[in-house]
Amino acid sequence: MTQNIVRMIDHTLLKADATKEYIVKLVEEAKEYAFASVCVNPTWVRTAAEMLKDTPEVKVCTVIGFPLGASTPETKAFETKNAIENGADEVDMVLNIGALKDGDDELVERDIRAVVDAAKGKALTKVIIETCLLTKEEKIRACELAVKAGADYVKTSTGFSTGGATVEDIELMRQTVGPDIGVKASGGVRSREDAVAIVKAGATRIGASSGVAISKGGLSVNNY
Repeated sequence: MTQNIVRMIDHTLLKADATKEYIVKLVEEAKEYAFASVCVNPTWVRTAAEMLKDTPEVKVCTVIGFPLGASTPETKAFETKNAIENGADEVDMVLNIGALKDGDDELVERDIRAVVDAAKGKALTKVIIETCLLTKEEKIRACELAVKAGADYVKTSTGFSTGGATVEDIELMRQTVGPDIGVKASGGVRSREDAVAIVKAGATRIGASSGVAISKGGLSVNNY
C-alpha cells in the first residue's frame, strides 16, 4: 500500500525563541503542503488554531509536560484542558521518565491517564517516552503502560535530549504496542531517506522541523 509520507508529518517548531513570525511561517507551510499537523508550544496553540480554522485537514498539535516530563499528573491534566480550550486537536505528553526508571509503574500509568482522561473525546494523545534515556526493558514498559492508560500513540523523543528516533526503536515500539496504536518518530528525521526508513520500520507519524525538505523528496514510500 502506498503511504503518503507528507500526510504523516507533524510540522514542528518548539524552540524557546520561536517568535510569531516563525509560527505563522510554519502554519502557512503546513497549509501549503497539507501536513498532518503543526506542532507548537502551548502559547501558540490559539494562533495556530485561528490560522487553520478553514483548513480542517491540518490539525493543531501541542506538547504537555515538555520537555522533561517531571511535572505532576494534575499539572499535565490542566495543561491538556487549557490547550484543548485554545484549539489543540492533539497533545504530545512527556511521561514521568524518573518514575519509570524508579520502577514506579503506578505513577507512570496515572500520569499518562491524567492526560488521556483530560483529552478524551476531544484530542488525540501521544506519549513521549524519550527513548534515548531508556534501556530496552524500560522502552517496552513505557509502551505497555501507554497502551494500558489508553493513549492513541507512543512517540520516541522530545528532540531536546541526547538523541532522537532510530529505526531500531521504532521497530521495538511497533512490536510492543501492536498494530492498532500509532507510533510517532521524532528527532533527527531530516530527509526523505530518514522518513522512508522510519515508516518502513512501523512509524505512522513523523515529528520534524524539516517537513518541507522531506516533502520535496517525494510523497510515497513506494517511490524509493
